[in-house]
Amino acid sequence: MPVHKVRPDISVLSDSLAVPGIGHVPVNAFVLHADQPVVVDTGLGLPDRNFLETLASVLDPADVRWIWLTHPDRDHTGGIFELLAAAPRARLVTTFLAAGIMSCERPLPMDRLYLLNPGQSLDVGDRTLTGFRPPLFDNPATVGFFDDRSGVCFSSDCFGGPLATPELAQATDVREIGADDLRTAQLLWASVDSPWVQNVDEQLFLGTFQPLRDREPELILSTHLPPAPGITGRMIDTLGSAAGASPFVGPDQAALEQMLAGFEPSAGPPQPAHA
Repeated sequence: MPVHKVRPDISVLSDSLAVPGIGHVPVNAFVLHADQPVVVDTGLGLPDRNFLETLASVLDPADVRWIWLTHPDRDHTGGIFELLAAAPRARLVTTFLAAGIMSCERPLPMDRLYLLNPGQSLDVGDRTLTGFRPPLFDNPATVGFFDDRSGVCFSSDCFGGPLATPELAQATDVREIGADDLRTAQLLWASVDSPWVQNVDEQLFLGTFQPLRDREPELILSTHLPPAPGITGRMIDTLGSAAGASPFVGPDQAALEQMLAGFEPSAGPPQPAHA
């Protein structure tokens, strides 16, 4: 996982995941080097990833005081239990619903939780983090936040976009991608990650961007996009146009069989089992 600092007080832990037919989806986690250090999400849980080791390259895990879980999807929770064990003073910032969702697989330690809803704030010593519901999301427990000191918006899945190569997916600045390519990627991601957007009232949907317009963050850090400085207005316009978009339709069984045949040209279709 490549690591770089996008600001003196913010480190990006980059990763990506190849999704056939979609592209290379960035999967970022972040470290906010506040007086009380904050880790934002904990990456993929794949066997060849070691989130804790990557984190240790920028911060001693024992110094972490807060883990902000934007939502409990597996591409955000990969290192969460290892980090809780390595950071005994850290508390996990999440919602009641997110804790409930995770309890279906492995319960979170209740005494380590700090429940925070959109509109509520967290004091981390030298700054205040204010939670908000991003305009696009794929999980009802999603809470992004604004950092009042750096002016940065941590937007969870919102503003994401699959990119053509792993190098672009792990770029240090999204402006390395052409404006038209970025718009196409973000609208594709909106239809994949937030398929409900096809059914929304356009005016009500546009109103959900108001917290972003009011704050005017100079930098947006999305889990699924390289860091995006200086283009917030353009990205808001892009996502605002997603209302009513046709939903993404993924490959069906016939496409899967064709894909498998390409991988193994000598293999025939699965044979029925015999008693």
